[in-house]
Amino acid sequence: MASKININGFFRDTSGLARMVELRQGHLAASPAESDSPDFIHELATRVHPGIMKFQIADIKESSDYTRIYQLIPKEGTIPPFQSGQYMSLRLKIGNSVLTRPYTISSAPFEAEGENPFLEIIVHRSKKGFVPDYLFKHCEIGDTLETSMPFGDFYWEPLRDSKNIVAIAGGSGITPFYSMARELASGKMKGCKMTILYGSTKSDDIMLKDELEELSSTCWDLKIVHMLSDEPNWPGKQGFIDKDVIKRYSTKGCTYMFCGPFAMYGHILNALGDLEIPARRFHHSIISNPDDISLLPGYPEDAIGKTFKITVVRGIQEDVISASAHESVAVALERAAIPVDTRCRNGECGFCRSQLLSGKIFVSPIGDGRRAADIENGGFHPCSSWPLSDLKIKVPIL
Repeated sequence: MASKININGFFRDTSGLARMVELRQGHLAASPAESDSPDFIHELATRVHPGIMKFQIADIKESSDYTRIYQLIPKEGTIPPFQSGQYMSLRLKIGNSVLTRPYTISSAPFEAEGENPFLEIIVHRSKKGFVPDYLFKHCEIGDTLETSMPFGDFYWEPLRDSKNIVAIAGGSGITPFYSMARELASGKMKGCKMTILYGSTKSDDIMLKDELEELSSTCWDLKIVHMLSDEPNWPGKQGFIDKDVIKRYSTKGCTYMFCGPFAMYGHILNALGDLEIPARRFHHSIISNPDDISLLPGYPEDAIGKTFKITVVRGIQEDVISASAHESVAVALERAAIPVDTRCRNGECGFCRSQLLSGKIFVSPIGDGRRAADIENGGFHPCSSWPLSDLKIKVPIL
């Protein structure tokens, strides 16, 4: 039986929308100012996914000449739940620019609960870095930092991973495993055993050496193995973390986790490939691009040393800025005090997603988080893209 549709006339039907709006406004005006029942979903979403949070620096500890541990306490509200290995994004107003930088949360999740909750981040400046230098020189106890959190999917998942973990770290890549070690030593990761293979150049480069030894001395399920590549008199193990070292400390079906510099990532990836480790048993954190982007495979030699112009479209406003071929588009935007919302700084989170209107860019092969539709329609991530010509881009208005 065919359905019947009554049509009263174009103007009468379309005018019904205005009557509906008027009726809705009347209901809203007659409703109480406060909700008569709590919105549990909204409350949970706000707690788990807060906006920008303010933390106060409660303490600063010198872990080494180049490393500081910043303890942060919330100025209001609670600390949202997170997993060991996730990171927070600092939001710093420096001059006319607002810079965002990711820092792994080095404290354990259980320390963010209870009566005196806190977080810790570790800032390392063994090499020249604008934001680490700023934090070292200008941030003191009592100062306020703006952050957002938590981000990242680099963490141990009991439903997915083995309870035997081989963690491979290089340099400042020890920080997520330090958080996991604290959580493990507290008894929160029940039944887990973790071996940390920590590669450094020299003994002076070892971050958190005393803190890790203290944890391992009280936790039988935590083992720390230091490997130094450039200190002949080091009494411990020397050389690089290769497939033989990894095999020696592996157990059947164990989960491998890696956090370290770009050069080490390729080496570890090859070692695990030689050992025929399935991809599902290997997890790695965000891999930072090398300082010299021309070292990445596929980077065109004819772009080295060049400077380009970028036309930046924000709504009806257009600005023209300069950009070196050796700096990412995001860095060029920050230097010109044009807001760009980055979190991961490596093309994975998608927060800085923008549109390439014209020109050519080089996209890092280790941080290309673009969707297929983005690649086809010009979507790109400024934090992991470098100019190869003059560009015209459209960025979100912040």
